[in-house]
Amino acid sequence: MLVFPNAKINIGLNIVEKRADGYHNIESCFYPVGWSDALEITVDEQFSFQADGIPIPGGASDNLCTKAYQMIATDYPLPPVKMHLLKSIPIGAGLGGGSADAAFAIKALDQHFNLKISFEKQLDYARRLGSDCAFFIPNKPAYCFQKGDISEDIELNLNGRWIVLVNPGMHISTAEAYSGIIPKRSEFDLRIVLKEPIGNWKHKVKNDFEATLFPKYPLLAEIKEALYKQGAGYAAMSGSGSTLFGIFDLEKDLSKHFAEFVVWQGRLD
Repeated sequence: MLVFPNAKINIGLNIVEKRADGYHNIESCFYPVGWSDALEITVDEQFSFQADGIPIPGGASDNLCTKAYQMIATDYPLPPVKMHLLKSIPIGAGLGGGSADAAFAIKALDQHFNLKISFEKQLDYARRLGSDCAFFIPNKPAYCFQKGDISEDIELNLNGRWIVLVNPGMHISTAEAYSGIIPKRSEFDLRIVLKEPIGNWKHKVKNDFEATLFPKYPLLAEIKEALYKQGAGYAAMSGSGSTLFGIFDLEKDLSKHFAEFVVWQGRLD
């Protein structure tokens, strides 16, 4: 079975409060985009995990796809499989690529072996693997809160708009991103603001990480400003960085403009 785990962007990201367990409660709109990895699962004599493409830190046992298989195998009769991941989504880029791989592994194993795992149980598996993983089970626009692992549907349709994602190649760890954050509630309700025309978002829909990371990494602010200069209706950093994105009304090829960086561009669904 071959599946294509896709990335996500954060449209608005408010760090609300630090939790007693050390995590943070957030408020954010997660929106799926077409930048994808490829994950193939085939029956084999023994379990194995292989990754190609962008190098992934850690060994096979550390990968979330492996952990997804092991977790499901404790509850369901799974045969040994070979998992082959072709990694294209940048790592540590705020795009949720590793979380997507894990969630798609859960869904693929369920479908391929007809396990009939309920939707709620798939969500539970995903939450155990990581805060962002659960979003990729339904894999549709959502308002995410608490650790980012709880969500509700959101009225937001960007279907047909054009998105350009620019990754400057720097890895920003989640710990580094959170180190300068002072949690606080936003003055705007993201769910309400996102119902307004996209041109109104610029001064209301914020990513709290930008305030602490842009002074440290000025290039990020420069890329965001460049996206606006190229006509983006809205531009921001996704997650804890380092990918920036711009949303445009019409198709726009910016691959040459950002030639020194990794660029993905395509239509939003």
